[in-house]
Amino acid sequence: MRKDVRILLVGEPKVGKTSLIMSLVSEEFPDEVPLRAEEITIPADVTPERVPTHIVDYSGKHIDTMTDKNKSIYSVNNKKSIEKVRMDSVCVVVPLILVGNKSDLVEHSSMETILPIMNQFQDIETCVECSAKNLKNISELFYYAQKAVLHPTGPLYCPEEKELKSSCIKALTRIFKVSDLDNDGILNDNELNFFQRTCFNTPLAPQALEDVKNVVRRNMNDGVKDNGLTLKGFLFLHTLFIQRGRHETTWTVLRRFGYDDDLELTQEYLFPIIKIPPDCTTELNHNAYLFLQSVFDKHDKDRDCALSPEEVKDLFKVFPYMPWGPDVNNTVCTNDQGWITYQGYLSQWTLTTYLDVQRSLEYLGYLGYSIIYEQESQAAAITVTRNKRIDLQKKQTQRSVFRCNVLGARGSGKSGFLQAFLGRNLEDHKSFYAISTTYVYGQEKYLLLHEMMPDFDFLSEAELACDVVCLVYDVNNPRSFEYCAKVYKQYFIDSKTPCVVIAAKSDLHEVRQHYSLSPHEFCRKHKLHPPQPFTCNTTEALNKDIYTRLTTMAMYPHMAQADLKNSTFWLRASVGATVIAVLGFAMYRALLKQR
Repeated sequence: MRKDVRILLVGEPKVGKTSLIMSLVSEEFPDEVPLRAEEITIPADVTPERVPTHIVDYSGKHIDTMTDKNKSIYSVNNKKSIEKVRMDSVCVVVPLILVGNKSDLVEHSSMETILPIMNQFQDIETCVECSAKNLKNISELFYYAQKAVLHPTGPLYCPEEKELKSSCIKALTRIFKVSDLDNDGILNDNELNFFQRTCFNTPLAPQALEDVKNVVRRNMNDGVKDNGLTLKGFLFLHTLFIQRGRHETTWTVLRRFGYDDDLELTQEYLFPIIKIPPDCTTELNHNAYLFLQSVFDKHDKDRDCALSPEEVKDLFKVFPYMPWGPDVNNTVCTNDQGWITYQGYLSQWTLTTYLDVQRSLEYLGYLGYSIIYEQESQAAAITVTRNKRIDLQKKQTQRSVFRCNVLGARGSGKSGFLQAFLGRNLEDHKSFYAISTTYVYGQEKYLLLHEMMPDFDFLSEAELACDVVCLVYDVNNPRSFEYCAKVYKQYFIDSKTPCVVIAAKSDLHEVRQHYSLSPHEFCRKHKLHPPQPFTCNTTEALNKDIYTRLTTMAMYPHMAQADLKNSTFWLRASVGATVIAVLGFAMYRALLKQR
C-alpha cells in the first residue's frame, strides 16, 4: 500500500478548482477565493483508506508533479472547459477523475457530453458532478480520487472488452494455484476460508460461502465443480467485483500476495532483508522443509516419490520462469527414469539455500511460503548458522549442511566421484555440484560436493571456504598426484580444514607417481589419512562409506587427527548411516501410502 496520495487539481481558469479545496477544508463556500490555494494535507486518520492525502491546486509550476493522481475540473455550464478536458486527457499518464463543478448553476447533467470522453480514454476512472457552493459531493469526489490511486482500474480491467487484463489474469491465476493446497484444480470450502482469512482476516460464514458459489453458478456453467470454485469461477468473481466498483477487494488480494501497482511481485516481498554475518552459512529450517514436503506431495500425482517432467513443470507454474535446468538432474538423486526423487528435490532446495539464499527466498516467495505458513516473510524459513569459529571452539555444531571441495588434475576422476555420491556411474552427466544426505551417528546431514576447476594458482578465499577437502588423483596416471601435493602444500598445509586424499580409478592398474614421495608417504609425512581407494566403474552397488567419512570429518574437524584414525569410528558411522537411511525411506513410503 502507498504511504501517501497526491491529488492535483487541473482545469481552465474560473472553473472552481480553488473553491473546491476551500469548501472541503472549511465545509462552507468561501466569500473570497484566492488565486490559488496552498497545498493541504489530510491526515491518515480522517481518510477512509487511512492514507495521508496531499491536495495541490494547479499552477504552471506544478505541471511536473502529476505523478500520482490528478482531477480534471470543468464547469458544467461551460462547453469550452469541457472540450479542454478532452485535450488534457490525451497527455495523462496517471489515473484521472473528471469533476463537473458548479452544478448549482444548471438544471441538466453534463454526463451525456462527458461519457464519450470517458470511453475514449481508459485512464479516466470516473466522473463526478459537484458544487463547491452547495457543498454537493465535495467529500465524495476526493474519496474517489484517493480510491483511484490506491485501487486503480487500469491495471486490472479493460472496459472496452469488459474483461480482466492478461497481467491481472496471470497474477490471479498464481494466487489461485498457491491457494489450491491439494492441487485438484478447485478451491474447496477449507481452502476458500483459508484464502478469505489470509486476505481479509475473517472467515466466511457457511451461508455466505454458499451464496458466493451460487452467484458463480448462476452466471457460468464451469465456475463451480464438486462444490468448489474453479479457476474460471475465481476469475469471474474478481471481474464482478471490479464491474461493481469494488476494486479494493481485488487489490487487497493482490497486495496480500505480494503484487505492486503494476502487478509485479515487489522486491520487498521476493527479497526480504536477512543478515548473514561473515563465516556463517544459510540453511532451511524445519518449517521450511515441512512446507517443501507439502509442495512435493501436492504435485506428486502418481505417488511414486519422484517428480516427472510434467509434474516439475506443474510445480513451477507459479514462477515467471523455469528455475531448474537439466543440470539439476545431474546434481541430485534421481530414479531409474532420471526423474528427481523426493530426496533429490529437498537436496536441490538445500543447495540453493546454501549457495544463494536470495534465490531461495525468491523461490519460496513464488510458492507463497509466507502466506501459507502465515509468516511475516520468507526469511522466517531460513536459519543462519553461528560462526564456524565458535563451532570449532566448542567442538560441536548444529549445522546440517557441510561443503566438501573436490580438487584434482584434469581427468583424475572428480566428476565420477560426484556422480557416485548420487548412486550412479559416470556417463554423460556433468555438474560441478552434487548434494545428498548422509547419516552420522543417526543424524541426517547434507553433504555438498563441489568440483573445483584445476587451476590452483588462482584459488580465492571464497573458493577455498569449505568444511572438508578431497584431493583426487588417478592411480593410473603417473603425473596425477603431483597436482594434489602442490595444492595441499600451497593452501592447506597450515589450514584447520580436514583433507582426504582419494585414489580414484582404483579398478585400474596402479602406477608409480612422478613425485618425490609416493601418495602413502606424502600422507604419512603430513599426518593425513592414507589414500582412500575409489572407483565408480563397477557393476556392483557403489560403496558410499567415503561420503559418510567426509561428513563426519566436516562435523568433527578437531577429531580428524585423533579419534578418526580409529577404524571402529568409521565402522560405527557407516553402519549407522546405512540403517538410518533404510528406515527413513521406509517410513516416508509408509506415510505416503496412508495419504
